Amino acid sequence: MRRGKRTVPDVQKKLVYENPLASEKDVSGFRLEGEASVTFANGRMRMENKLDPEIGQASNFVFWCPEDFSANIAVTWEFWPIREPGLCMLFFAAAGRHGEDLFAPWLPVRSGEYHHYHSGAVNAFHVSYFRRRYPEERAFHTCNLRKSYGAHLVCQGADPIPDAADAQGPYRMELIKHGREISFAINELPIFRWTDDGHSYGSLLDGGKIGFRQMAPLIGEYANFKVYELE
Repeated sequence: MRRGKRTVPDVQKKLVYENPLASEKDVSGFRLEGEASVTFANGRMRMENKLDPEIGQASNFVFWCPEDFSANIAVTWEFWPIREPGLCMLFFAAAGRHGEDLFAPWLPVRSGEYHHYHSGAVNAFHVSYFRRRYPEERAFHTCNLRKSYGAHLVCQGADPIPDAADAQGPYRMELIKHGREISFAINELPIFRWTDDGHSYGSLLDGGKIGFRQMAPLIGEYANFKVYELE
């Protein structure tokens, strides 16, 4: 894969969280919403739905890192697509709509169904990548950035990752949230960049939590999850 110009802003960054995602102890504090199998046979985190995909949204899940992060961050991780169809997302800047901690006990229970995250009690961004769930997604591959509350599709870019049968990972994912700008790259190839005006799709989002989401029946593997704080 050809490398393009990096999307990391030309600012100082400080590593504030590092997780190899290599064993069960690495995710001992993570919180699962929905039902999934999380294993580490290859020395990296493999996630797979437990429930039958035929039940629809109820078969999907989110696996949250317990840490809170600041508003200006760079997030990197490695990804291997193992089985499709399905879809992967990364939630970030996730918090209650009134600024509550995402895990505040008075917030409604979430169980992996998409509406809990885009039209419930949560504000967040999410980037969806390796979108292979529906026929139109398998025919035309894109990465999508959405802002919630409201599931607003704010930006798209082409997805360069081949189908699982031809994939040769790891694919190095990089998500940047810096000021009003959000950018995403795969193997240092820029996929999209978007500037939030703070009005069209709601006010600017600050810090919050990060979570990995999968749509059944996809199997994905992940490793070397890092978060940098940007000046």
